[in-house]
Amino acid sequence: MTNKTRNRGSPTDREIVGLYWKRDERAIEETDKKYGDMLLGIALNILHDRADSEECRNDAYLAAWNSIPPNRPDPLPAFLTKLVRYRAISRLRESSKKSRVPSSFTVSIDELYDALQSRDSPEAQLFSKELGRLINRYVASLDSRKHFVFISRFYLGNTLESIAKELGVNTSTVQREIEKIKRGLKEFLERNDEDV
Repeated sequence: MTNKTRNRGSPTDREIVGLYWKRDERAIEETDKKYGDMLLGIALNILHDRADSEECRNDAYLAAWNSIPPNRPDPLPAFLTKLVRYRAISRLRESSKKSRVPSSFTVSIDELYDALQSRDSPEAQLFSKELGRLINRYVASLDSRKHFVFISRFYLGNTLESIAKELGVNTSTVQREIEKIKRGLKEFLERNDEDV
């Protein structure tokens, strides 16, 4: 059964956001039907623990409920993935402090951490916003394959093996593509006068 078939008759993202605005509890139910598996997958890629991942997904639903309104997220999936990633990363940091066991996700984020870490000062927050805008521009300029690799690795936290399997190539090919993408991002930011 394809997503198109499964989602036929289900509410649009705009309608789901409308349910949140009406404080209709069906909002969470519809969110779960449409995006639950994706959100759980993101959390699992980070935590590698089903129970913790399900809890992060549920925490993301609660956060959506508490922030809509006043927010009216568009696109809804980006908003939801940001919520679940934040919760999963927070949980990973807590458990890492206790056990110091790195996951493949921490490795992928460490690859971009220096450029993406946010700071508390208003200047640093402004810098982070501008940096995010530039990264979005760079990612939008990538061909579809590189775009897929970037999003899979740095946004969804997928392993090199899973990306390679999806593309039908070996992991060393994916690793080379990631290195090219990172070099390209660094050059793009340098051309735009960003100190990376």
